[in-house]
Amino acid sequence: MAETALHAHLAARGAVHADDRGVVLPRRFGDVEAEYAAIVGGAAVIDLGWRTLVRATGADRVGFFQGMLTNDVAALRPGDGTGALLLTIQGRVVADVRVAALDDALLLDVDARARAAFVEALEKLIIADDVELGEPDRPTALIGLEGPHAGACLDGRIADAPWAHAAIRIADADVRAIRASEVRGPGFILHVAATDAPPVWDALVARGARPAGMDALERRRIEAGVPRIGVDMDGTTLALEVPVDELLSATKGCYLGQEVVARGTARGHVNRRLVRLTVEGPVPASGAPLVRDGKEAGRLTSIAPPLGERPAVALGFVRREHWEPGTELRVDAGHAVTLVRVAAEP
Repeated sequence: MAETALHAHLAARGAVHADDRGVVLPRRFGDVEAEYAAIVGGAAVIDLGWRTLVRATGADRVGFFQGMLTNDVAALRPGDGTGALLLTIQGRVVADVRVAALDDALLLDVDARARAAFVEALEKLIIADDVELGEPDRPTALIGLEGPHAGACLDGRIADAPWAHAAIRIADADVRAIRASEVRGPGFILHVAATDAPPVWDALVARGARPAGMDALERRRIEAGVPRIGVDMDGTTLALEVPVDELLSATKGCYLGQEVVARGTARGHVNRRLVRLTVEGPVPASGAPLVRDGKEAGRLTSIAPPLGERPAVALGFVRREHWEPGTELRVDAGHAVTLVRVAAEP
């Protein structure tokens, strides 16, 4: 199991850690409800140590990624950014990506557990292109700053556009701050030298950000309907089956898997889709089948247990004949009776 650059620092500050698919991450710092409240209504600081950076250089980097990713890379200028997917030629998801354009490089923020597949898929397609994929200039930690008051914890000016980024200073350290969020809310992703991550974390806490762990973050992510690679989407998932419309350009032209996306868009539907679900009854396990009238109707992917008075919530794939909001499905999980209802789009 891999530990993040902040692991020891946060353990000394009360973080309860647990394995998260091969990466040891803080689950909580004590009061999950307060951590959740900070994400939703205040400012929360989060160890994003499951994300990592790939640095793309070379004269052909922009043109190459314009033909690889699902969003418009060619339109980016230094200080701009975008979110995107890397797909297979069959239109299935390899990785989700946050792209930040610099003067001399593209910084590609991907899940560390998908990094090898991401780089391998791209390197197979670098033929005569002047493109090199490598590590960032220095070992880098990613820190999330979530919530409507996140901006008050930062010095420096970052443009208001989504994905915009700028170099700022925190605790005498150079930091790149990007307007992006793990839960589609107001917030920032910070790129920090690994050695500077502890003092930057402490400075953000001193400025009012509350440390939050994965229990609170996952709760909010699921409520917001944000899919996670390796959990809610993978190499078996078509891009149109998950709610990532903001990652798909309808105007940029050809990219890897674009024909499949265009064909599905023209047809007007897919056979299944990832939807938000409310849960009534014992909390089931991820992967549990969903049934309707005795027939399989889908399966669960992500589950968040009850939090205070808030009931359990989930994400799951549901067949198109059952995905209307309010549709009731049963979880096929042995003798326990658990019902889920399809929720409206957030």
